[in-house]
Amino acid sequence: MPEIPQSVSRRQFLGASSAALVSGTLLAAENPSVVKPASTVRRPRVAAINSIYRLRSHAYHIAGRFIHGYTRNGFHHQPPFDLVRMWNHQQPENDLGPSVCKTHQIELTKTIPEALGANNGLDVDAVLLIIEHGDYPTNDRGQILYPRYEFFEQIVDVFKQAGRSVPVFVDKHLSYDHRLAAKMVDTARQMKFGLMAGSSLPVTWRRPEIEPPVGTRFEEAVVCFGFDRGTVEIYLFHALEVLQCMLERRHGGETGVKSVQFLQGEAVWKAGDQGRWSERLLDAALSRCASRNTGPLRENVLQPQAVLVEYQDGTRGAVLNLIEQTSEFAIGARVADRTEPVSSCFYLPAPPGARFFDPLTYNIEKFFASGRSPYPVERTLLTSTMTDLAMQSLHEGGKIISNPALGVKYSAPADSGFFRGPYVDAG
Repeated sequence: MPEIPQSVSRRQFLGASSAALVSGTLLAAENPSVVKPASTVRRPRVAAINSIYRLRSHAYHIAGRFIHGYTRNGFHHQPPFDLVRMWNHQQPENDLGPSVCKTHQIELTKTIPEALGANNGLDVDAVLLIIEHGDYPTNDRGQILYPRYEFFEQIVDVFKQAGRSVPVFVDKHLSYDHRLAAKMVDTARQMKFGLMAGSSLPVTWRRPEIEPPVGTRFEEAVVCFGFDRGTVEIYLFHALEVLQCMLERRHGGETGVKSVQFLQGEAVWKAGDQGRWSERLLDAALSRCASRNTGPLRENVLQPQAVLVEYQDGTRGAVLNLIEQTSEFAIGARVADRTEPVSSCFYLPAPPGARFFDPLTYNIEKFFASGRSPYPVERTLLTSTMTDLAMQSLHEGGKIISNPALGVKYSAPADSGFFRGPYVDAG
């Protein structure tokens, strides 16, 4: 081991060494011309903390890609990491955890600290926290009480005992409760470890492939989607991610949200007639959807749902759940000094492969390699908060909700990290 300079603490040295090891391994895997680490240097180690590991669960798709690899640019890509331990909170009849762990020599642990190597001190280089799916209660707002925060706290306890920390990825929103989500972000800042969160939508393929430059003068955007599978918040969060990953690129950066409002039924159409959301932008979004239904929108859609978002700087956003009109996520946006709207469909290849987890997993790899999230965790804090307060608005009969917690400010990355090119295997 190289000598540690006196001006560098042991914790800083260990963190830098771990990041350098992961970065070098990922770089070598992506570029064959780079000299690979000597065989005596171990590959970075990852622990997966899951709610459940069954077919089509998020853990199956994300942790599974660290095991089996996936397609990138038409060719097989094997992540340069070793998934060494797994902990699953629930074990249903179709549980795949034991068989997968046995086949791939992954240690299946009984506790979260054991998964992180607590008996040996923290001995992994990164952590996946994938708490989506499983049997959990819902509250009076219809939110699933996924224990992401509680399990995150157990991970943090191991960090504190070890005197060091490693990057943590949190699947989907940080928490159903925006106050707990903010605590998670604050903890990562205070302890100075990388935190990444979010869904596949911001990084999946776009048709057409548009990447508005940072500083684009967006004035308004409308997202359409159509899902009726489970509780409202599950797909509402995805729709808000689509909205946010575009509008965060507007001139002046993200200034925060002033208010959110959840509308249903005739109130959605009335808001459109009043100009609170743009039918022209909705048509632009729907025009990108291969699943778009024939016939008049208001005749087809029996129970529309919408969340209206007003930003601090006056920019407006809306997401509309139109189950009978489309099954895809798409956006239409108005840009100052531009005659026609810009629009794109956020393409999600279907299960069982669900290849939209390919770009998400690759961005997680980049995060684990550098310790820095490819996009600000503040985005997910804001979309988590919008989702929570939109559900509050629904519960309170469509009340406009304002809250200082919505005032999240940040700058968008120059490259959003979405996948270009093929989504099927070459040859």
